[in-house]
Formats: sequence, C-alpha cells, structure tokens
Amino acid sequence: MSQVITVGQYDQSILDQAEIALVDGVSKTGDLIKGYSNALDQVFDVKDSNGRIITKWYDLKGKDKKGIKARRASFVQRMIAKGYTKGVDKDGNPKASATVDTYWQRVKEASGYVPKGRVSGGTDVDSKTVAELKTMINRILKAEEDGQDPEASQYKSALMEVYEGLGGDLDTLG
Repeated sequence: MSQVITVGQYDQSILDQAEIALVDGVSKTGDLIKGYSNALDQVFDVKDSNGRIITKWYDLKGKDKKGIKARRASFVQRMIAKGYTKGVDKDGNPKASATVDTYWQRVKEASGYVPKGRVSGGTDVDSKTVAELKTMINRILKAEEDGQDPEASQYKSALMEVYEGLGGDLDTLG
C-alpha cells in the first residue's frame, strides 16, 4: 500500500537544492556559451599587427579552418557523450542530435556571426518580427491590389514604419 506524503512530511531542502542547481545552471547557459565563444575568438580570430580582427574564426577557409574543424569535432563528441544523440550512423556510431548544431550556432552568434537572412545586429525576436511584419504588409497590399478594402489598410503605414525601423527594406514589399 502506498503512502501519501504531504508537503510538511518531507525534507524540503532536497527540493530546494535541486531547484537552485537547475535555476543557476539555466541562467548560466548564456554565460557559458559566451565564455566558449570568447576562447574561440582569442585562439582562432586572425588579427593584424595592431591586434585588429581581420577574419573571425567562423569565416576561416581551407587550411586556416583546420583548427576550428577539430574543435567542432571535439565539441560534437563531448555533446554525444553527454547524451545529445539521435540514432546511429551506418557504422553503428551515435549521431549528434539537432541540439548539438543549435548550441554550436549559439556559440558562433555569441562571437558575432549573423546568420543569412537575419538583420545584422538584430535579435532573433527582431528578425522574426520583421519577417512577420513583411508578411502582414504584403497581405494587405495584395488585398488592396485585388480591389478589397480591408480595415487593416488604415494601419498599413504604421506597420511599414515599424518594419523599416527594425531594419526591413521597404523596396522588398509587394
């Protein structure tokens, strides 16, 4: 027969300790990613004689990229060892999950990498907002072209102002 335990009957410190560890770990993820990206910057960024960056580590090509490829492979293997896997390859070795690529992407972005299609200097929220605003504005423009008079037309100029303010190009609308 199982026993029902009420809140007052167990040691809450066990839960408190686990909760504190979780919250501390969650809040440090960004710091840990930034720390790793800073280390990659220090070791692999190509600098001129005055210390100015010529090429970021994530833009290296050919033989210059050898060290980065080795670090990426090490990163993937450590993540796989921690359980970030999805199936196995043809040789029976575990394959890295999409989470591994996501974390590597975050490391690159922490070093200044801007993914294609994202507004430079914008956050992921901003780039998504720009894309959604473009969709909304284009929907309004299409309705107007089709002879409709949607209520949204009265807010079109305000939406376009916000779109442009977030880095959207008005010439790409329509």
